[in-house]
Amino acid sequence: MSVRGPNVGVMTDRVTAAAPGIRSAPLSELAFTVVDIETTGWAPEDAGITEIGAVRVQGGTVVAEFGSLVNPGIPVPEAITALTGISDQMLVSAPLVGDVLPSLLAFAEGSVLTAHNAPFDLRFLTAACDAIGRDWPGFEVLDTVRLARHLMATPQEVPDRKLATLARFFGTPVRPSHRALDDARATAVVLGELLRRLADREGIVTLEQLGTWLAARDAEAVAQAEAAREAEAAAAGTRAATAIARTAERLAALVPARFRLRVLRALGAAAGSVPSRGRTPA
Repeated sequence: MSVRGPNVGVMTDRVTAAAPGIRSAPLSELAFTVVDIETTGWAPEDAGITEIGAVRVQGGTVVAEFGSLVNPGIPVPEAITALTGISDQMLVSAPLVGDVLPSLLAFAEGSVLTAHNAPFDLRFLTAACDAIGRDWPGFEVLDTVRLARHLMATPQEVPDRKLATLARFFGTPVRPSHRALDDARATAVVLGELLRRLADREGIVTLEQLGTWLAARDAEAVAQAEAAREAEAAAAGTRAATAIARTAERLAALVPARFRLRVLRALGAAAGSVPSRGRTPA
């Protein structure tokens, strides 16, 4: 990894661009650029990138790697240094994001951009593009968290879909360490395992099929969550009505007869089950 400029290591003679018609091409033939970033915080509005790592994969083989520290232009909080090991001292002579980002975009050209929790990385990368006045390329994007959510059973297989959990489950050679290139390497292995599951279990072989499948699975998950909320609300309503009915029974025995109707009407309004008119219980 280079401090003064991006370090790009090519694992084969050249990086092959993705085939034309990327959405209809077989997934097994596509190039994926798995990217990971480290930052000084959680939102690009008040934080900056401190490290970028990327691994380009094609046909299940790593063909190139990219890595660079990045000077964020602001101090690195102590908590972030404790988490990542990246300190202000390490970044003093590192290039600014405007010097690193063009190289990353060229590295990823023609591929499917992939990340674990991709929205986080994309927020920072697109904000960096805006900051240097550069348009964001129209990458196809794949989120391995989203993919794992529908392919990994919890809690039967894994307790969650965190990168460290999936890396441990699949036995990746490089374990996540909150350093960009190591995390990208681990994510690349996880991606390969998830794509194999996808083909074996669902018969998904193209990016277009994958997009349709993910949208359907997301919709199912939303419907299931909504049904669970409605069931819980109904159960809570039943419990409340039962409690109010029991309270009414106790009051019927304790409150003088001339006050019972008024009290029961109030309870009935809360429970939606006691009529406003009728005989006072004996």
